[in-house]
Amino acid sequence: MASGSYSEDLTCPVCHTFFTDPVNLPCGHAFCRECIPDGVSSQLYCPQCGEAVPPEGGCLPTSLILKSLSEKAKAEAAEMCPEHEEKLKLFCVTDQQLACIICRDGEKHEGHKFKPIKEAVASLRQELEKGMENFSGDILATESLAKSQREELTKTKAKSQQLTSQIQREFKEMHDFLRKREKEIKKELKFKEEDAVEKMSKNLNAIEKALSESRELEQKLKSVLKTRDAGSLLKSWSEGNSKMTPEDALRSRAKGLQVVNDSLCFDPYESHLQFFMWKEMLQVIKPREELLSLQSNNSDITLSADGQSLFPKSEQAAVYCSSCDIYYDRPHDCQFGRMRMRMHNFQDTPKATTIPSSDGELVIQTNPQFTSGQHYWEIDVGHRVFWKLGIEDNFLKYESQKYVTCSKNQTTVLEFGDVPRKIGVYLNCTSQMLSFYNADSMTLIHTMSLGSISTPLSAYVSICIRSQAPDRNPLTVCRY
Repeated sequence: MASGSYSEDLTCPVCHTFFTDPVNLPCGHAFCRECIPDGVSSQLYCPQCGEAVPPEGGCLPTSLILKSLSEKAKAEAAEMCPEHEEKLKLFCVTDQQLACIICRDGEKHEGHKFKPIKEAVASLRQELEKGMENFSGDILATESLAKSQREELTKTKAKSQQLTSQIQREFKEMHDFLRKREKEIKKELKFKEEDAVEKMSKNLNAIEKALSESRELEQKLKSVLKTRDAGSLLKSWSEGNSKMTPEDALRSRAKGLQVVNDSLCFDPYESHLQFFMWKEMLQVIKPREELLSLQSNNSDITLSADGQSLFPKSEQAAVYCSSCDIYYDRPHDCQFGRMRMRMHNFQDTPKATTIPSSDGELVIQTNPQFTSGQHYWEIDVGHRVFWKLGIEDNFLKYESQKYVTCSKNQTTVLEFGDVPRKIGVYLNCTSQMLSFYNADSMTLIHTMSLGSISTPLSAYVSICIRSQAPDRNPLTVCRY
C-alpha cells in the first residue's frame, strides 16, 4: 500500500496528481513534462526552490524510476477505499460495488450481502459467460426483428405508394366522368342557346323590317301632306303604292308582332345540377354499398317485401307523424297530433329468419355473407330507441341515449355530439378492423380491432321487441 509519505513524493507539485511522464530539473525537483512548457520564451523558475530552469528544460529525459513508481502507486491507489484508505477486499452484492472491511461494518452497508473479491469475480465471470451464450441468441433475435421491421417499413412505403396511385386513379375516373358530363351539358346548353337565339333573331329581324317600313311610310306621309296642290298630292300618294288604299298602307304593323320571351329552360340542371350528377355518378361508382337483405320469420315483426325494412308487428295500425318523423300507436301519443298523420298497417307487409335473444331482443339475419375483402353497408336507424349494428360479437349499440361499442373482451362508451340517423359500417376482413360512420356526414364514429375472426361473416342487426312498449319506428337498409 502506498503510504502517505512516499505518495507525496510521487505527486507533481504543479498538477497535484501522480507523475505522468516525470522529468527531473537540475535542482533535483521533479515535475510532469506537461507541467513544464515547451520552448520557454522567458526565464522560468522551479516552483519549489526558485532556481532558474535552463532553456532546454522541455527536452529533459523521462525519469524512468519515478514513472515506474508512479504507475505502481496509481495501481495501489485504485485498490484502496477512497473513504477509509483501506484495501478493497470485499464486493457488496447488494450495492454491486467494491468495499473495504470498514465499509462492511459501516451504517451505509448495514444488512448488505458481501463476497470476497475473488469469489465475486468467479461468480460474475460465470454469470457473464453464461449470459453471453444467451446474449448471442438475443442478438440474432434482435437482428431478425430489425430485418422484419425493415421489411415491414418497405412494405408500408410500397403500400402507401400503391394507395396513392389508386386514389389518384379513382379520383381521375371521377374527374374524367365529371369533365365529360360537364362538356356534354355545356354542349346541350349551347344547342338550346343557339336554338333560342335563332328564334329571337328571326323575330327581331321581322320587327326591325316592320319598323323600317313604318318609318319609310311615315316620311312619305309627311311629304305628301306638305303638298298643297290637289293633283300633286294624289300623284305623290299614288306613286309606288301599287294601288294600295290608305287603309291598307296605314294598318298597324306592331299589332301582328310580339316579343319572343326567354325560352332557354335548362331544367333540372339550373337548380339541381350537383344532385343529378351525384345520382349519375352512383351508377358508375364501383364498388358500391352492400345490398343487404334482412330475413325474419319471427311472428313479432314484419318485413318489407324487398327485405329492406322491418317493423314490430301490431294488431292495430300504427300512425306516422310527418312533423316528428316517428310512428306512434295512437294519434294522441304525439304532441303534434294536430299535424297531418298517415296510417300504416304493418300487417300489409309480408312475413319473411330471426334468432330470439334475452331481454326482448331480436337478432335479424342478413344476406350476403362475407369471407374476405372490404365491405360497407348503411342502416337507417331513424328514431329507434334501441339497436345493435355490426357483426356478431363486435357491434355498436344504442340504448338509453348512449352509444357503446361491444366486443367479447371490451366495452367502450363513446361520446360525440351528433345523433346520426344513418349508421355506416365498414368491415375490412384483411386488416380485421370494423369501423362505424355517421353516414349522413361520413364522419368516423369509432374503429375497433376484431382480433381473430372466423369467416364467413354477415351483418349483425338486433332490435328490441318488448311488447309492453313496442318501438314503431322502422329500421331500414339503405340502398342508392
